[in-house]
Amino acid sequence: MWVKLCCLLLYFLALFVLARVFEAVAWYESGFLATQLVDPVALSFRKLRTILECRGLGHSGLPEKKDVRELVEKSGDLMEGELYSALKEEEASESVSSTNFSGEMHFYELVEDTKDGIWLVQVIANDRSPLVGKVHWEKMVKKVSRFGIRAGTFNCSSDPRYCRRRGWLKSTLIMSVPQTSTSKGKVMLKEYSGRKIEVEHIFKWITAHAASRIKTIYNSEHLKEEWNKSDQYRVKIYLFANLDQPPAFFSALSVKFTGRVEFIFVNVENWDNRSYMAEIGIYKTPSYILRTPEGIYRYGNNTGEFISLRAMDSFLRSLQPEVNDLFVLSLVLVNLMAWMDLFITQGATIKRFVVLISTLGTYNSLLIISWLPVLGFLQLPYLDSFYEYSLKLFRYSNTTTLASWVRADWMFYSSHPALFLSTYLGHGLLIDYFEKKRRRNNNTDEVNANNLEWLSSLWDWYTSYLFHPIASFQHFPFDSDWDEDPDLFLERLAFPDLWLHPLIPTDYIKNLPMWRFKCLGIHSDEEMLETFQDSESDSDSENKEVFSSEKEGSEDDELNMFHRHGEGEPRCGVETCSCANKYCPHEPYERKARSYGSYSTAGDMEPDWSAWPSEMLHCTECVVCLENFANDCLLMGLPCGHVFHQNCIVMWLAGGRHCCPVCRWASYKKKQPYTHPQPLSNDTPS
Repeated sequence: MWVKLCCLLLYFLALFVLARVFEAVAWYESGFLATQLVDPVALSFRKLRTILECRGLGHSGLPEKKDVRELVEKSGDLMEGELYSALKEEEASESVSSTNFSGEMHFYELVEDTKDGIWLVQVIANDRSPLVGKVHWEKMVKKVSRFGIRAGTFNCSSDPRYCRRRGWLKSTLIMSVPQTSTSKGKVMLKEYSGRKIEVEHIFKWITAHAASRIKTIYNSEHLKEEWNKSDQYRVKIYLFANLDQPPAFFSALSVKFTGRVEFIFVNVENWDNRSYMAEIGIYKTPSYILRTPEGIYRYGNNTGEFISLRAMDSFLRSLQPEVNDLFVLSLVLVNLMAWMDLFITQGATIKRFVVLISTLGTYNSLLIISWLPVLGFLQLPYLDSFYEYSLKLFRYSNTTTLASWVRADWMFYSSHPALFLSTYLGHGLLIDYFEKKRRRNNNTDEVNANNLEWLSSLWDWYTSYLFHPIASFQHFPFDSDWDEDPDLFLERLAFPDLWLHPLIPTDYIKNLPMWRFKCLGIHSDEEMLETFQDSESDSDSENKEVFSSEKEGSEDDELNMFHRHGEGEPRCGVETCSCANKYCPHEPYERKARSYGSYSTAGDMEPDWSAWPSEMLHCTECVVCLENFANDCLLMGLPCGHVFHQNCIVMWLAGGRHCCPVCRWASYKKKQPYTHPQPLSNDTPS
């Protein structure tokens, strides 16, 4: 998880640097930056009209370019970034679809139950033509959608009883606006009563009703009273301008931020005395002033602070966010981090997508589960101070220059989704390249695995956990009151050795005990030579005795002998296995012959039994490779107590033989530990 988080932070840093590179390239090619002001005199009539439409100011009665230019100047300063965004928005002729209501409940859920938005609904009466034609309605929908106003059509033929109850006996236009200035207030429906069925006239009607919700100030005394008043609103935004009514984007934002931010329009058109404006720091109009408990902030002085709906919406969301805004932000970040797993995971393509789906499900589930206590925590009545301090922190951090850069980059990349996706894919491919190179240096085999091999391993893993859940989750050592586990008998009945071996994961191997083979001392060369000559002189007679005894014994007797050793009797006693050149009387002839043939200096070393685990049997030879234990070699023991070379027994178990090579006890099952016999008091040392 931390690796994916670091990759995501690195990606955001790359986006920030890339945005600065784009700004430098634009400045080199055109000679201006996005924050530079534009002189409206140098713009064409078409560009000026485009700016007015994006800001939501009517210009139908202004045929002269001079009048249009003055209206642009009265509404606010124009920057290069705003002009570029307005022209791109006009060129992108995307068709915005309207909603078709199916009946009363559908209309109620979307229109009357919506508390933070404006709806424009065209009602078509039974056997009547619509009030606005299809062509003009499409233009109307496209125009109002720029300001977050949603549009829909209600055909009374789908629910004539509801239309009669509402009094919609003829085709008309309905506008829904929140009635109060509090969050989740009532919604009022306004019916269009104008005679001119034109887009500009309908839009003026919409903006007039939306602007009526904004508090308007007409004189300095009222401004002084409002400026010094302290009420429930901690954040207020003032518009000082010489306009008849505020722009449409300003009115639409007042509806969207109902209950969070108070919007106030100060009409300075007929003011003679502006001394109080100078006292509070307002020296020019138009000005957008944000007033918070921390101070005054002039909107439009930093990067990306344009006079548009989208720019001011992102600015106010960062200052006064809702819980839903934070949840959506965390949801986007968590999913971006989860998609990094597609590039970090190496191996087959199917494996990548399976891991990705698993990661997406896990991360989103954890996100939702973690948000539930947070929502309950925020609803406690004693956390008002905590809530206020959190908002204060948001306001302090999001009024900095760095925060304005982040907001500008967010608007840029969100308006160019292809660039965002391509940079994310390129970043992921770089992560995939470096991860693949790192794993190849570590000689990881999973990099070259194909889809069929991985699906086969996935099926083995699934069947292993499906048919052998106890063997998968029981780690050694564990406490159990069962000396003989009944699951071993059930597994042998279900999967006989001559038919099919059980599929058991090898994760228990890492829990098996491991230690180093240590010796207490080393004999001199003369003693080693003398011992070797003595052992050679007695070898013939001993070999004959062992060979004859093995002929008399059967394979069943030998298997019973191994089981006896596994149950409690040591395979090699302390007296016979204290040195590697000595042998046990029960060892096969070939093994004893090999122990004589592989004579080395390690054979005269006395093993240090104190370093061995107490439940392990004492022995100095590995029955897998038939080699004596050398000094400082790595040993591994099984639950039955038998000891082997670590490499030998791991290869044995990883090959699918999950049992002891000596006693055939399951290597993943607990067994009663072996207790070494204590010598009697009357026994004389040999």
